[in-house]
Amino acid sequence: MAHLTRRRVVTTALATAAAGALIPAQAAAAGPTATGRPSGPRPLARAHAHNDYLHPRPLRDALGHGFTSVEADIFLVDGELLVAHEAETLDPTRTLVSLYLDPLLARVRANHGSVHGGHPAPLQLLIDIKADGAAAYLALDRVLRRYRHILTRSVHGRVRTGAVTPVISGDRAARVPMEAQTTRYAFYDGRPEDLGTAAPASFIPLVSANWATNFSWRGAGPFPAAERDRLRTLVSAAHAGGQRVRFWGTPDVAGPERDAVWNELVAADVDHLNTDDLAGLETFLRRRGPRSRRSG
Repeated sequence: MAHLTRRRVVTTALATAAAGALIPAQAAAAGPTATGRPSGPRPLARAHAHNDYLHPRPLRDALGHGFTSVEADIFLVDGELLVAHEAETLDPTRTLVSLYLDPLLARVRANHGSVHGGHPAPLQLLIDIKADGAAAYLALDRVLRRYRHILTRSVHGRVRTGAVTPVISGDRAARVPMEAQTTRYAFYDGRPEDLGTAAPASFIPLVSANWATNFSWRGAGPFPAAERDRLRTLVSAAHAGGQRVRFWGTPDVAGPERDAVWNELVAADVDHLNTDDLAGLETFLRRRGPRSRRSG
């Protein structure tokens, strides 16, 4: 990775102010009313914003559509955790702190303890470490401890739920320092091979897999019975261990094939539907009604 000259990053005050500057169409989703009743769209427990930082307004666009899980890719550069999908697109002003952690802190304070006002379920912050897994995680851990009052934690295997639950994905080398900790403010994104192992849900609450390498079906024609059975077996195994399931690489171009795959994922009780199309997934889930939203 080319060396980057560090520039002055935006201050916490500026990031917090930006987090509150919602456009009128989404202002109603910012939190509860003065009476404490929920306001804005009902959160969608299945909705996961893949590569969330690529949207015009990272985090805020997803929350405005009712998403309860967002994903940020990070690189460790000169001690800073920078958000980007590729090293070539790194920008020293786009940090995990300025785009996500500071805005989330401000929002939780404004909403008296929750990300979505009036709804206590935590937001999942999926952090995908793109390189230098162990070193990047240790740097991330130091940053997360500054936000520990709003974060879900694991203390000697006992989970205490907070407003935001960080889950670490990407570079597998992060697992080693994570497993060595007795107190953690982040959790590990497992893979199907982790199902049924000694790793508990207090360490691996989420199991993610690439749809394209596990299933040949892309939504055209009927879902092969053997593949449907395999999907449901995987989900059942995860749920039996108290773990949630997400697939990346599902079809994400609007149309009948994508809807067919999403329908099968909901029918199989997959916990998170992965998309870059925030409005498209919101519309799909709300049309299906409360059952498609799980507990959200």
